[in-house]
Amino acid sequence: MAESQKPATLGARISTAISSAADEMRASANPESSKAADAAAKTSGGRRPRRARLRLTRIDPWSVMKTAFLLSVAFGIVTVVAVTIVWGVLGMAGIWDSVNQMVETVIGEDSSTFDVQDYLGMSRVLGFTMLVAVIDVVLLTAMATLGAFLYNMAAALLGGIELTLAEDER
Repeated sequence: MAESQKPATLGARISTAISSAADEMRASANPESSKAADAAAKTSGGRRPRRARLRLTRIDPWSVMKTAFLLSVAFGIVTVVAVTIVWGVLGMAGIWDSVNQMVETVIGEDSSTFDVQDYLGMSRVLGFTMLVAVIDVVLLTAMATLGAFLYNMAAALLGGIELTLAEDER
């Protein structure tokens, strides 16, 4: 196949369609101003960035669910790692010994068997953090998917969100 007969790539076809649609919209909206702007762009030697107005009318709930699930799993992992680091730093800083001494001072000599680690040990805190992380994964995934369904229903009634895309000037 000759070089000039190769089919254009999808990106090139989309770019061409967007630019021609944008040019048609500009020309139909105000033919005099678009001609003046084109003349100004030609005389200044620069090229105006192409613009296209699009409308977001549907969001695929399945892709939203997959993306929200992966992001919420990452958020859960970050939460567990952060709690582990904070708990380790607090232990190395001697916070738990200070809390034990303070409780002994406040309550008296009878509390010599009190140890805050028995109630707030690393294993208990990490177990609770993992439970909260799993619940967050389920809730965030469900809320994002529900949000996509609600957006689709609202967009069907109202027409969606209008976007204006512009090409960068280079």
